[in-house]
Amino acid sequence: MPEDEPWFSDESFWTEFAPLLFGGDRWAEAPAVVDAILALSGASPGASVLDMCCGPGRHALEFAARGHPVVGIDITEPYIAAARDSAAAMGLSAEFIHADARSWSRPGAFDLALNLFTSFGYFGTAAEDVAMLERIRESLAPGGVLVMDLVGKEIAARDFIEGEWFERDGRLVLTEFEVVGAWEGLRNRWILVDGDRRTDRAWVQRLYAGTELREALLDAGFGSVQLFGTWSGAPYGATAERLIAVART
Repeated sequence: MPEDEPWFSDESFWTEFAPLLFGGDRWAEAPAVVDAILALSGASPGASVLDMCCGPGRHALEFAARGHPVVGIDITEPYIAAARDSAAAMGLSAEFIHADARSWSRPGAFDLALNLFTSFGYFGTAAEDVAMLERIRESLAPGGVLVMDLVGKEIAARDFIEGEWFERDGRLVLTEFEVVGAWEGLRNRWILVDGDRRTDRAWVQRLYAGTELREALLDAGFGSVQLFGTWSGAPYGATAERLIAVART
């Protein structure tokens, strides 16, 4: 990968670690997550859905299976290809587009937008993060809603560990974590050992507290933002499991 390219545009990273990121347990939880999204958003049956940073399409495909028109966007072309293959194999109608979330929009086309599984905070600047939120807001119809799911700064600080290791599918995975600045971000290092092969990758993810995420969404043009700490709708408090934002135009 060229030195001036951002780390997240390196497709080899996502393909190497795809089995860890999107294992069977992750696919199995998609129906329950979609149930929760529909409940929190109040989206109507058949609402059009934009899945921004869709990965291999596990949530987009679940929405499509329920009769929702769906478009999935991701910068990793192999994920888009896999999502298209899955849709074809399942006999589903869904559109998957290889594009950059900072620049892609389809103005006023969607009732519901998603950004899930901590697919936020990877860009080089906070302004680029807001640009992505602006593109999502542009893509929503009047009265549309965005549902975001990520690890909030408060959760990252509460549950911080310096690293761990585990085995999965016969491979050894080692992780290291380091706080960047005054909790502006978290430096992640993942090492995957598969027989004689070793893959070592590191990156920094910008962290958002609940108040900071709300401010970013309002700066991007959303009219209101609610924060939750679980998919069941519990408040974003001391026992929160995730930072879930429901932002309305």
